Amino acid sequence: MSYATEKLSEEKVFKDPVHRYVHVRDRVVWDLIGTREFQRLRRIRQLGTTYLTFHGAEHSRLNHSLGVYEIVRRIIDDGFEGRPDWNPADRLLCLCAALLHDLGHGPFSHSFEKVFHLDHEDFTQAIILGDTEVNAVLKNVRRDFPKDVAEVIAKTYKNKLVVSMISSQIDADRMDYLQRDAYFTGVSYGHFDMERILRVMRPREDQVVIKSSGMHAVEDYIMSRYQMYWQVYFHPVTRSAEVILTKILHRAKQLHQEKYTFKFNPVHFYSLFEEEISVEDYIKLDEAVIMYYFQSWQEEEDSILSDLCRRFMNRNLFKYVEFNPNKQMMDLMELTSLFKKAGIDPAYYLVVDSSSDLPYDFYRPGEEEERLPIHLLMPNGDVRELSRESEIVDAISGKRRTDHKLYFPQDMLEDLTTKKTAKKKIREILGIGNG
Repeated sequence: MSYATEKLSEEKVFKDPVHRYVHVRDRVVWDLIGTREFQRLRRIRQLGTTYLTFHGAEHSRLNHSLGVYEIVRRIIDDGFEGRPDWNPADRLLCLCAALLHDLGHGPFSHSFEKVFHLDHEDFTQAIILGDTEVNAVLKNVRRDFPKDVAEVIAKTYKNKLVVSMISSQIDADRMDYLQRDAYFTGVSYGHFDMERILRVMRPREDQVVIKSSGMHAVEDYIMSRYQMYWQVYFHPVTRSAEVILTKILHRAKQLHQEKYTFKFNPVHFYSLFEEEISVEDYIKLDEAVIMYYFQSWQEEEDSILSDLCRRFMNRNLFKYVEFNPNKQMMDLMELTSLFKKAGIDPAYYLVVDSSSDLPYDFYRPGEEEERLPIHLLMPNGDVRELSRESEIVDAISGKRRTDHKLYFPQDMLEDLTTKKTAKKKIREILGIGNG
Protein backbone atom coordinates (compact mmCIF):
# COMPACT_ATOMS: atom_id res chain seq x y z
CA MET A 1 0.00 0.00 0.00
CA SER A 2 1.37 3.43 -0.96
CA TYR A 3 1.54 6.30 1.51
CA ALA A 4 -1.07 8.22 -0.55
CA THR A 5 -3.70 5.51 -0.02
CA GLU A 6 -2.67 4.35 3.47
CA LYS A 7 -5.47 4.33 6.04
CA LEU A 8 -5.14 4.48 9.82
CA SER A 9 -5.79 1.19 11.60
CA GLU A 10 -8.65 2.94 13.38
CA GLU A 11 -10.54 6.10 12.43
CA LYS A 12 -9.59 9.17 14.47
CA VAL A 13 -12.30 11.65 15.40
CA PHE A 14 -12.22 15.20 16.75
CA LYS A 15 -15.27 16.34 18.69
CA ASP A 16 -16.47 19.52 17.06
CA PRO A 17 -19.21 21.95 18.17
CA VAL A 18 -20.23 22.74 14.57
CA HIS A 19 -19.95 19.43 12.70
CA ARG A 20 -20.28 17.14 15.77
CA TYR A 21 -17.27 15.09 14.63
CA VAL A 22 -14.33 15.56 12.29
CA HIS A 23 -13.36 12.16 10.84
CA VAL A 24 -9.81 11.22 9.80
CA ARG A 25 -8.94 7.89 8.17
CA ASP A 26 -6.14 8.96 5.82
CA ARG A 27 -2.58 8.61 7.14
CA VAL A 28 -1.45 11.70 5.18
CA VAL A 29 -4.12 13.92 6.76
CA TRP A 30 -3.32 12.61 10.25
CA ASP A 31 0.39 13.27 9.75
CA LEU A 32 -0.27 16.81 8.49
CA ILE A 33 -2.35 17.60 11.57
CA GLY A 34 0.63 16.62 13.73
CA THR A 35 3.12 18.99 12.08
CA ARG A 36 4.46 22.01 13.98
CA GLU A 37 3.22 24.39 11.27
CA PHE A 38 -0.34 23.13 11.56
CA GLN A 39 -0.27 23.03 15.37
CA ARG A 40 0.85 26.68 15.34
CA LEU A 41 -2.68 27.53 14.18
CA ARG A 42 -3.91 26.76 17.71
CA ARG A 43 -2.18 29.99 18.72
CA ILE A 44 -3.83 32.16 16.06
CA ARG A 45 -7.42 33.28 16.69
CA GLN A 46 -9.81 32.83 13.80
CA LEU A 47 -11.43 36.22 14.39
CA GLY A 48 -8.53 38.43 15.44
CA THR A 49 -9.72 41.22 17.75
CA THR A 50 -13.39 40.13 17.70
CA TYR A 51 -12.99 38.54 21.16
CA LEU A 52 -12.94 42.09 22.54
CA THR A 53 -16.51 42.52 21.27
CA PHE A 54 -17.92 38.98 21.51
CA HIS A 55 -16.17 37.36 24.46
CA GLY A 56 -16.77 33.82 23.16
CA ALA A 57 -14.81 34.41 19.94
CA GLU A 58 -11.66 32.71 21.17
CA HIS A 59 -11.65 29.90 18.59
CA SER A 60 -8.53 29.27 16.54
CA ARG A 61 -7.52 28.89 12.92
CA LEU A 62 -6.92 25.22 13.72
CA ASN A 63 -10.60 24.76 14.66
CA HIS A 64 -11.63 26.29 11.35
CA SER A 65 -9.08 24.36 9.27
CA LEU A 66 -10.32 21.05 10.62
CA GLY A 67 -13.88 22.17 9.86
CA VAL A 68 -13.09 23.04 6.25
CA TYR A 69 -11.37 19.67 5.84
CA GLU A 70 -14.45 17.89 7.23
CA ILE A 71 -16.83 19.70 4.87
CA VAL A 72 -14.68 18.83 1.85
CA ARG A 73 -14.42 15.22 3.04
CA ARG A 74 -18.21 15.02 3.23
CA ILE A 75 -18.69 16.69 -0.17
CA ILE A 76 -16.42 14.07 -1.75
CA ASP A 77 -17.22 10.92 0.20
CA ASP A 78 -20.96 11.48 0.57
CA GLY A 79 -21.79 13.41 -2.60
CA PHE A 80 -19.23 13.22 -5.39
CA GLU A 81 -17.95 9.64 -5.20
CA GLY A 82 -19.04 7.66 -8.26
CA ARG A 83 -20.36 10.65 -10.23
CA PRO A 84 -19.23 11.07 -13.87
CA ASP A 85 -17.41 14.42 -13.54
CA TRP A 86 -15.54 13.45 -10.37
CA ASN A 87 -12.03 11.97 -10.53
CA PRO A 88 -11.33 9.97 -7.33
CA ALA A 89 -7.61 10.60 -7.84
CA ASP A 90 -8.23 14.22 -6.76
CA ARG A 91 -9.62 13.25 -3.34
CA LEU A 92 -6.39 13.49 -1.32
CA LEU A 93 -5.37 16.72 -3.04
CA CYS A 94 -8.70 18.31 -2.07
CA LEU A 95 -8.47 17.11 1.55
CA CYS A 96 -4.91 18.41 1.98
CA ALA A 97 -5.67 21.79 0.37
CA ALA A 98 -8.75 22.17 2.59
CA LEU A 99 -6.79 21.33 5.74
CA LEU A 100 -3.85 23.62 4.89
CA HIS A 101 -5.63 26.55 3.21
CA ASP A 102 -5.06 28.93 6.16
CA LEU A 103 -1.59 27.70 7.13
CA GLY A 104 0.06 31.06 6.43
CA HIS A 105 -2.17 33.25 8.59
CA GLY A 106 -0.21 35.38 11.02
CA PRO A 107 -1.24 36.74 14.42
CA PHE A 108 -4.17 39.19 14.12
CA SER A 109 -3.72 38.39 10.47
CA HIS A 110 -5.32 41.19 8.48
CA SER A 111 -3.96 44.07 10.59
CA PHE A 112 -0.55 42.42 10.56
CA GLU A 113 -0.57 42.07 6.79
CA LYS A 114 -1.52 45.71 6.24
CA VAL A 115 1.28 47.13 8.39
CA PHE A 116 4.06 44.83 7.20
CA HIS A 117 2.93 44.40 3.58
CA LEU A 118 2.48 40.65 3.84
CA ASP A 119 0.04 38.21 2.25
CA HIS A 120 -1.04 35.13 4.19
CA GLU A 121 -1.68 33.20 0.98
CA ASP A 122 1.93 33.77 -0.10
CA PHE A 123 3.11 32.42 3.26
CA THR A 124 0.73 29.47 3.04
CA GLN A 125 2.37 28.50 -0.24
CA ALA A 126 5.87 29.22 1.11
CA ILE A 127 5.29 26.93 4.11
CA ILE A 128 3.90 24.16 1.88
CA LEU A 129 6.83 24.44 -0.56
CA GLY A 130 9.59 25.25 1.95
CA ASP A 131 11.82 23.27 4.29
CA THR A 132 8.99 22.40 6.68
CA GLU A 133 7.37 19.40 8.32
CA VAL A 134 4.28 19.96 6.18
CA ASN A 135 6.36 19.83 3.01
CA ALA A 136 8.05 16.60 4.13
CA VAL A 137 4.67 14.90 4.66
CA LEU A 138 3.33 16.06 1.29
CA LYS A 139 6.51 14.99 -0.53
CA ASN A 140 6.00 11.47 0.81
CA VAL A 141 2.85 11.31 -1.33
CA ARG A 142 4.87 12.22 -4.44
CA ARG A 143 7.60 14.71 -5.20
CA ASP A 144 5.39 17.31 -6.92
CA PHE A 145 2.42 16.91 -4.56
CA PRO A 146 3.33 20.01 -2.45
CA LYS A 147 3.28 22.07 -5.67
CA ASP A 148 -0.20 20.79 -6.55
CA VAL A 149 -1.54 21.62 -3.07
CA ALA A 150 0.00 25.11 -3.22
CA GLU A 151 -1.54 25.71 -6.65
CA VAL A 152 -5.03 24.74 -5.44
CA ILE A 153 -4.71 27.29 -2.61
CA ALA A 154 -3.33 29.89 -5.04
CA LYS A 155 -6.32 29.19 -7.36
CA THR A 156 -3.95 28.43 -10.25
CA TYR A 157 -4.37 24.64 -10.32
CA LYS A 158 -5.43 23.29 -13.71
CA ASN A 159 -8.55 21.52 -12.38
CA LYS A 160 -10.93 24.37 -11.50
CA LEU A 161 -13.45 21.95 -9.96
CA VAL A 162 -10.91 21.21 -7.22
CA VAL A 163 -10.20 24.93 -6.72
CA SER A 164 -13.91 25.81 -6.48
CA MET A 165 -14.39 23.45 -3.52
CA ILE A 166 -11.89 25.50 -1.50
CA SER A 167 -12.35 28.94 -3.03
CA SER A 168 -15.55 30.22 -4.64
CA GLN A 169 -18.68 32.06 -3.53
CA ILE A 170 -20.05 28.88 -2.00
CA ASP A 171 -17.07 26.89 -0.80
CA ALA A 172 -16.14 24.79 2.21
CA ASP A 173 -14.13 27.67 3.69
CA ARG A 174 -17.11 30.04 3.86
CA MET A 175 -19.55 27.35 4.92
CA ASP A 176 -17.38 26.52 7.91
CA TYR A 177 -16.42 29.99 9.08
CA LEU A 178 -19.96 31.39 8.90
CA GLN A 179 -21.33 28.64 11.15
CA ARG A 180 -18.27 28.46 13.41
CA ASP A 181 -18.06 32.21 13.91
CA ALA A 182 -21.80 32.38 14.60
CA TYR A 183 -21.48 29.60 17.17
CA PHE A 184 -18.59 31.17 19.06
CA THR A 185 -19.89 34.75 18.93
CA GLY A 186 -23.33 33.58 20.05
CA VAL A 187 -25.21 35.30 17.22
CA SER A 188 -27.97 33.70 15.15
CA TYR A 189 -27.14 35.29 11.78
CA GLY A 190 -24.59 32.80 10.40
CA HIS A 191 -26.73 29.70 10.48
CA PHE A 192 -28.04 28.13 7.28
CA ASP A 193 -29.03 24.67 6.09
CA MET A 194 -25.61 23.26 5.21
CA GLU A 195 -26.91 19.68 5.20
CA ARG A 196 -29.29 20.60 2.40
CA ILE A 197 -26.56 22.38 0.42
CA LEU A 198 -24.19 19.40 0.72
CA ARG A 199 -26.94 17.08 -0.53
CA VAL A 200 -27.52 19.15 -3.69
CA MET A 201 -23.88 19.86 -4.59
CA ARG A 202 -22.71 18.20 -7.80
CA PRO A 203 -19.36 18.05 -9.63
CA ARG A 204 -19.64 19.54 -13.10
CA GLU A 205 -16.62 19.82 -15.39
CA ASP A 206 -14.70 22.79 -13.93
CA GLN A 207 -16.83 23.78 -10.94
CA VAL A 208 -19.21 22.70 -8.20
CA VAL A 209 -22.84 23.35 -9.11
CA ILE A 210 -26.02 23.27 -7.04
CA LYS A 211 -29.17 21.39 -8.05
CA SER A 212 -31.89 23.96 -8.67
CA SER A 213 -34.05 22.34 -5.98
CA GLY A 214 -31.54 23.63 -3.43
CA MET A 215 -31.73 27.27 -4.55
CA HIS A 216 -33.56 28.47 -1.42
CA ALA A 217 -30.91 26.96 0.86
CA VAL A 218 -28.29 28.90 -1.13
CA GLU A 219 -30.30 32.12 -0.81
CA ASP A 220 -30.34 31.58 2.94
CA TYR A 221 -26.56 31.00 2.94
CA ILE A 222 -25.91 34.26 1.05
CA MET A 223 -28.11 36.29 3.37
CA SER A 224 -26.41 34.67 6.38
CA ARG A 225 -23.06 35.74 5.01
CA TYR A 226 -24.33 39.29 4.46
CA GLN A 227 -25.60 39.53 8.05
CA MET A 228 -22.41 38.09 9.54
CA TYR A 229 -20.26 40.67 7.78
CA TRP A 230 -22.24 43.64 9.02
CA GLN A 231 -23.19 42.35 12.47
CA VAL A 232 -19.94 40.56 13.41
CA TYR A 233 -16.96 41.01 11.09
CA PHE A 234 -17.43 44.76 10.64
CA HIS A 235 -18.66 45.46 14.17
CA PRO A 236 -17.44 48.98 15.04
CA VAL A 237 -16.05 47.93 18.44
CA THR A 238 -13.99 45.18 16.79
CA ARG A 239 -12.80 47.69 14.22
CA SER A 240 -11.80 50.07 17.04
CA ALA A 241 -9.61 47.34 18.54
CA GLU A 242 -8.11 46.69 15.09
CA VAL A 243 -7.37 50.39 14.65
CA ILE A 244 -5.44 50.45 17.95
CA LEU A 245 -3.65 47.18 17.13
CA THR A 246 -2.60 48.54 13.75
CA LYS A 247 -1.37 51.78 15.32
CA ILE A 248 0.69 49.87 17.91
CA LEU A 249 2.47 47.99 15.11
CA HIS A 250 2.98 51.22 13.12
CA ARG A 251 4.39 52.96 16.21
CA ALA A 252 6.78 50.12 17.04
CA LYS A 253 7.98 50.08 13.42
CA GLN A 254 8.44 53.87 13.44
CA LEU A 255 10.39 53.79 16.71
CA HIS A 256 12.64 51.05 15.36
CA GLN A 257 13.39 53.16 12.29
CA GLU A 258 14.19 56.13 14.56
CA LYS A 259 16.68 53.94 16.50
CA TYR A 260 14.60 54.24 19.68
CA THR A 261 15.95 52.14 22.56
CA PHE A 262 13.19 49.79 23.64
CA LYS A 263 13.06 48.60 27.25
CA PHE A 264 11.67 45.37 25.83
CA ASN A 265 13.54 44.73 22.61
CA PRO A 266 11.21 43.52 19.84
CA VAL A 267 13.56 40.80 18.59
CA HIS A 268 10.70 38.86 16.99
CA PHE A 269 9.82 41.94 14.95
CA TYR A 270 13.22 42.83 13.49
CA SER A 271 12.79 40.95 10.21
CA LEU A 272 9.23 42.32 9.95
CA PHE A 273 10.43 45.88 10.44
CA GLU A 274 13.00 45.36 7.69
CA GLU A 275 10.41 43.54 5.54
CA GLU A 276 12.79 40.62 5.04
CA ILE A 277 10.99 37.95 7.03
CA SER A 278 11.89 34.31 6.42
CA VAL A 279 9.43 31.42 6.58
CA GLU A 280 11.13 30.19 9.76
CA ASP A 281 10.80 33.60 11.45
CA TYR A 282 7.18 33.79 10.35
CA ILE A 283 6.33 30.38 11.79
CA LYS A 284 7.69 31.50 15.17
CA LEU A 285 5.16 34.35 15.30
CA ASP A 286 1.85 33.73 17.00
CA GLU A 287 -0.55 35.74 19.14
CA ALA A 288 1.10 34.69 22.40
CA VAL A 289 4.34 36.33 21.19
CA ILE A 290 2.54 39.51 20.09
CA MET A 291 0.61 39.78 23.35
CA TYR A 292 3.84 39.39 25.33
CA TYR A 293 5.21 42.50 23.64
CA PHE A 294 1.99 44.46 24.03
CA GLN A 295 1.94 43.57 27.73
CA SER A 296 5.59 44.63 28.11
CA TRP A 297 5.35 47.80 26.01
CA GLN A 298 2.84 49.27 28.46
CA GLU A 299 5.98 50.21 30.45
CA GLU A 300 7.84 51.87 27.56
CA GLU A 301 9.10 55.46 27.82
CA ASP A 302 7.41 56.35 24.54
CA SER A 303 4.06 57.72 25.64
CA ILE A 304 2.19 56.83 22.44
CA LEU A 305 3.33 53.19 22.35
CA SER A 306 2.69 52.66 26.05
CA ASP A 307 -0.73 54.33 25.90
CA LEU A 308 -1.87 52.35 22.85
CA CYS A 309 -0.72 49.08 24.42
CA ARG A 310 -2.55 49.87 27.67
CA ARG A 311 -5.68 50.61 25.67
CA PHE A 312 -5.48 47.33 23.80
CA MET A 313 -4.62 45.16 26.80
CA ASN A 314 -7.29 46.73 29.02
CA ARG A 315 -9.95 47.22 26.33
CA ASN A 316 -10.00 51.00 26.66
CA LEU A 317 -10.90 51.42 23.01
CA PHE A 318 -11.45 54.44 20.80
CA LYS A 319 -14.96 55.83 20.39
CA TYR A 320 -16.37 56.48 16.93
CA VAL A 321 -18.77 58.61 14.93
CA GLU A 322 -20.20 58.08 11.46
CA PHE A 323 -18.06 59.69 8.78
CA ASN A 324 -18.91 60.59 5.18
CA PRO A 325 -15.68 61.13 3.22
CA ASN A 326 -17.58 62.83 0.40
CA LYS A 327 -18.99 65.53 2.68
CA GLN A 328 -16.72 65.74 5.72
CA MET A 329 -13.15 65.99 4.41
CA MET A 330 -12.96 69.63 5.50
CA ASP A 331 -14.03 68.56 9.00
CA LEU A 332 -11.27 65.94 9.00
CA MET A 333 -8.66 68.50 7.98
CA GLU A 334 -9.82 70.87 10.74
CA LEU A 335 -9.86 68.05 13.28
CA THR A 336 -6.31 67.06 12.29
CA SER A 337 -5.15 70.62 12.95
CA LEU A 338 -7.05 70.85 16.25
CA PHE A 339 -5.67 67.51 17.47
CA LYS A 340 -2.16 68.84 16.93
CA LYS A 341 -3.04 72.02 18.87
CA ALA A 342 -4.46 69.84 21.66
CA GLY A 343 -1.18 67.90 21.85
CA ILE A 344 -2.77 64.67 20.55
CA ASP A 345 -0.98 63.09 17.58
CA PRO A 346 -3.63 62.66 14.84
CA ALA A 347 -1.49 60.06 13.08
CA TYR A 348 -2.28 57.67 15.97
CA TYR A 349 -5.42 59.06 17.55
CA LEU A 350 -7.65 60.23 14.67
CA VAL A 351 -8.39 57.42 12.26
CA VAL A 352 -10.89 56.93 9.44
CA ASP A 353 -11.70 53.24 9.06
CA SER A 354 -13.72 51.85 6.16
CA SER A 355 -15.54 48.52 5.82
CA SER A 356 -16.80 47.23 2.50
CA ASP A 357 -18.44 44.04 1.30
CA LEU A 358 -19.96 42.66 -1.88
CA PRO A 359 -22.33 39.89 -0.74
CA TYR A 360 -22.64 38.23 -4.15
CA ASP A 361 -21.53 38.93 -7.69
CA PHE A 362 -21.21 37.16 -11.00
CA TYR A 363 -18.19 37.37 -13.26
CA ARG A 364 -18.05 40.65 -15.17
CA PRO A 365 -15.50 40.54 -18.03
CA GLY A 366 -12.76 43.13 -17.76
CA GLU A 367 -13.03 43.63 -14.01
CA GLU A 368 -9.94 43.12 -11.87
CA GLU A 369 -11.18 40.39 -9.58
CA GLU A 370 -12.73 37.34 -11.14
CA ARG A 371 -15.51 36.11 -8.88
CA LEU A 372 -16.58 32.54 -9.54
CA PRO A 373 -20.37 32.70 -9.61
CA ILE A 374 -22.73 30.12 -8.13
CA HIS A 375 -24.37 28.02 -10.81
CA LEU A 376 -27.60 26.05 -10.58
CA LEU A 377 -28.05 22.71 -12.32
CA MET A 378 -31.50 22.78 -13.92
CA PRO A 379 -33.71 19.69 -14.33
CA ASN A 380 -32.98 19.57 -18.09
CA GLY A 381 -29.21 19.51 -17.45
CA ASP A 382 -28.58 23.18 -18.29
CA VAL A 383 -26.48 25.33 -15.95
CA ARG A 384 -27.79 28.77 -14.97
CA GLU A 385 -26.06 31.51 -12.95
CA LEU A 386 -27.82 31.92 -9.59
CA SER A 387 -28.96 35.56 -9.86
CA ARG A 388 -30.77 34.74 -13.14
CA GLU A 389 -33.08 32.40 -11.21
CA SER A 390 -33.26 33.98 -7.76
CA GLU A 391 -34.98 37.35 -7.31
CA ILE A 392 -33.48 37.65 -3.82
CA VAL A 393 -29.92 37.18 -5.06
CA ASP A 394 -30.53 39.35 -8.13
CA ALA A 395 -31.57 42.21 -5.80
CA ILE A 396 -28.15 42.25 -4.09
CA SER A 397 -25.85 41.14 -6.93
CA GLY A 398 -23.01 43.52 -7.61
CA LYS A 399 -24.14 45.93 -4.91
CA ARG A 400 -21.19 46.89 -2.72
CA ARG A 401 -22.01 48.32 0.68
CA THR A 402 -19.39 50.56 2.30
CA ASP A 403 -19.30 52.06 5.78
CA HIS A 404 -16.91 54.71 7.15
CA LYS A 405 -16.27 55.61 10.77
CA LEU A 406 -13.99 58.12 12.47
CA TYR A 407 -12.22 56.79 15.57
CA PHE A 408 -10.77 58.90 18.39
CA PRO A 409 -9.86 58.68 22.12
CA GLN A 410 -12.83 60.33 23.87
CA ASP A 411 -11.17 60.14 27.30
CA MET A 412 -8.33 62.41 26.12
CA LEU A 413 -10.87 64.97 24.91
CA GLU A 414 -12.71 64.92 28.24
CA ASP A 415 -9.60 66.02 30.13
CA LEU A 416 -9.98 69.79 29.91
CA THR A 417 -7.10 70.59 32.30
CA THR A 418 -4.93 71.25 29.23
CA LYS A 419 -5.64 72.72 25.77
CA LYS A 420 -9.25 73.35 26.77
CA THR A 421 -10.19 75.53 23.79
CA ALA A 422 -8.93 73.08 21.14
CA LYS A 423 -10.55 70.10 22.86
CA LYS A 424 -13.91 71.83 23.18
CA LYS A 425 -13.83 72.69 19.49
CA ILE A 426 -12.95 69.06 18.64
CA ARG A 427 -15.87 67.81 20.73
CA GLU A 428 -18.18 70.25 19.00
CA ILE A 429 -17.16 69.06 15.48
CA LEU A 430 -17.45 65.41 16.53
CA GLY A 431 -20.87 66.08 18.04
CA ILE A 432 -20.02 64.65 21.43
CA GLY A 433 -20.88 67.73 23.48
CA ASN A 434 -18.68 69.84 25.70
CA GLY A 435 -19.16 67.96 28.98
